Amino acid sequence: MDSQTDRPLPRSWKIAGIAAFGICIGVVAVWAFVALGAYDVAADVPHTRLVYWWMTEVRDRSVAVRARDVQVPSDLGAPKRISTGAGLYNEMCSGCHLAPGMKKTEISQGLYPSAPELSCGTDLTPGEEFWVVKHGIKMSGMAAWGKTHNDTLIWDMVAFVRKLPTLSPTQYQAVVKSAPGDHDEMMNMQNMDHGGH
Repeated sequence: MDSQTDRPLPRSWKIAGIAAFGICIGVVAVWAFVALGAYDVAADVPHTRLVYWWMTEVRDRSVAVRARDVQVPSDLGAPKRISTGAGLYNEMCSGCHLAPGMKKTEISQGLYPSAPELSCGTDLTPGEEFWVVKHGIKMSGMAAWGKTHNDTLIWDMVAFVRKLPTLSPTQYQAVVKSAPGDHDEMMNMQNMDHGGH
């Protein structure tokens, strides 16, 4: 009679052992890839197609999920919002996202991935635009403006970004000139209106 120690391992145990070994090899390979600095993170060297696709999908799904419950104000198209947003956009955003009739800036040419030219429009919903402006996007150059600007100012920027694709260069300059003050004045007015928050 054979002892239990002479019996071959069940097939499921063999598969589990092979899988565990494969996972260990994978972890070591990933660690070596990172430790050796094998992936070039330079902004002047494009991602591989697979990495670019993966990062784009992760970004788009992340924004869509987190912006799902953002409540859009009913006065988003109000002229005052658009005017205030124009002043903020011109000072804070145009260096990367450009404006109608504006040549590419040094910073816009150096960003990777490139910042979208918002005068060409965007596929984002107003809620998604608000979320991106407020929270920013990791490893993209997109700042989290919610750290320094309240929700009212962020919605003003969104209002203007929604209007931007319809503006000619002359109209853009006119709406920027109609802004209710310079950036610091707008920040101070909002802080006073909202008790410093």
